[in-house]
Amino acid sequence: MKITNDILYVGVNDRNVDLFEGQYVVPNGMAYNSYVIQDDKIAVMDTVDRHFGAQWLDNLSNALNGRTPDYLIVQHMEPDHSANIFNFISKYPNATVVGNAKTFVMIKNFFGSEPANKLVVSDGQTLNLGKHTLTFVFAPMVHWPEVMVTYDSTDKVLFSADGFGKFGALDANEDWACEARRYYFGIVGKYGLQVQNLLKKAAALDIQKICPLHGPVLTDNLGYYLNLYNIWSSYGVECDGVFIAYTSVYGHTKQAAELLKEELVKRGCPKVSTTDLARDDMAEAVEDAFKYGKLVLATTTYNMDIFPFMREFIEHLSERNYQNRTIAIIENGSWAPNAARVIKGMLEKSKNITFAEPTVTITSALSEQNRADIARLAIELTK
Repeated sequence: MKITNDILYVGVNDRNVDLFEGQYVVPNGMAYNSYVIQDDKIAVMDTVDRHFGAQWLDNLSNALNGRTPDYLIVQHMEPDHSANIFNFISKYPNATVVGNAKTFVMIKNFFGSEPANKLVVSDGQTLNLGKHTLTFVFAPMVHWPEVMVTYDSTDKVLFSADGFGKFGALDANEDWACEARRYYFGIVGKYGLQVQNLLKKAAALDIQKICPLHGPVLTDNLGYYLNLYNIWSSYGVECDGVFIAYTSVYGHTKQAAELLKEELVKRGCPKVSTTDLARDDMAEAVEDAFKYGKLVLATTTYNMDIFPFMREFIEHLSERNYQNRTIAIIENGSWAPNAARVIKGMLEKSKNITFAEPTVTITSALSEQNRADIARLAIELTK
């Protein structure tokens, strides 16, 4: 697949994987992207997952059409991108592997040795291929410490490593933003400051195409994608609305969540989304918590704590630096409601969290007072 006259796609689709990184459900598979820049000298951008080494090398051979690559540029050392470094070296022993100092430490950790031919680059260093000049821009902790991105000033292409990636094989017919958002907050979400630093560096470049290591090449309306990344990495609000996450043992807390949704819709809330944390995809719940500006946590007290799925959900949020949000609480406890206290304790280190009033406290089943409190809470959340 041609990206530009000189840049070809040689990646693969993985339709067999069920869990990405052992935890994220990927019903439409994954893409492991790799690219070739053809010039006086030829540079290959990253490898692919170990299960697809032979297919990738075939793709590469077809793209090279008899030529031999001069460089393999390693932007990111996660095994889904680096597993075939030494398979590449075996086939092309005269090629030079390009990376930074941390890259080669990780290569030795993974493979037990380093390439015989290597080029250690520094931040901002360039590599001339002929008419194409590549600039290496370090992006530490986006989302590993050795990550760097590469800018081709000739074709104005940014090879963005895991940045701007998404779940799903390249032939998956799905919305980019939904799966890119789930990917971002699941994998990169903790490192908003580091992404902001990279976006500042990218702002100084004339970028016309973005080539990520997962998902499609981005060519049109790049401002849309850059703006979303700016919102996500600054922990801003993408969508005006309320997200209700609940757990329910015998249905009473679920009933409260559904009643709140009805009240919110009645009062003109632009968007209300709900999820049952015990049954729905946890990664999608985390995604929606970051998408909306207001979050409702509705859960039972459980062993003087909170229901396990709610605890897991909040831990996912706090781990990813959840902040700048309004949170409302609906707690249920048949004899000793304790959920609100536990939730506030779990979020006490989160920045710029406002707790909406009232906290709704249910003792077993919904009472008339609970219904009135839920109506009041809906008014508060739609102000």
